[in-house]
Amino acid sequence: MRKNLWFGLVLIAGLILVAGCAKPPQMDIDAATAAIEGAKTAEAAEYAPRALASAQDAATAVSDELAVQQKKFALFRSYKKAKELCAAAKAAGEQAAQTAATEKEKARQEATALIEQSKVALTEAKDMLAKAPRGKGSQADIKALESDLAAAEMALVEVDNVFASGKYLQAKARANAAMQQIQNVKNAIQAAIDARTKARGGK
Repeated sequence: MRKNLWFGLVLIAGLILVAGCAKPPQMDIDAATAAIEGAKTAEAAEYAPRALASAQDAATAVSDELAVQQKKFALFRSYKKAKELCAAAKAAGEQAAQTAATEKEKARQEATALIEQSKVALTEAKDMLAKAPRGKGSQADIKALESDLAAAEMALVEVDNVFASGKYLQAKARANAAMQQIQNVKNAIQAAIDARTKARGGK
């Protein structure tokens, strides 16, 4: 009888000891949190939104699992799954940061190329406008085209400022808009040249 009682006490003590060790894996939680915060710092929200969303979903899974274990009686809590989920969240956060860095560099290169192309196109449009046919009734059109080019030129100055601030996606979008405006001017000038050539019998 005493032997069984002693065995029971030892078993209870062992369970209490195990329960005392079954604590939330704080180091793993902190590592996962740091990885996701690192992804945010790397501007994943702008350059890798899907990867960041996946990392945040993984973090939510960790929180849900911790909540499930917290509701259990202390003797029955297990944080094995939580540790695994933390590892997954950490990996997802690191992946999001890496993807953001890659996409940001890609956007920087694309914005750089587009800005240069826009500036070349602006110079070409100015040259075309200077040589555009002028005659009765064309002055208003010329003034309008000059105004459009001036606006595009100012837009490119602003693009340079946005680019310098590291906002490459915005710079790319604005450079694209300026390029479209410049191209419209070039098309209008070319149309006027073609019309004048046709009126003169193709000469």
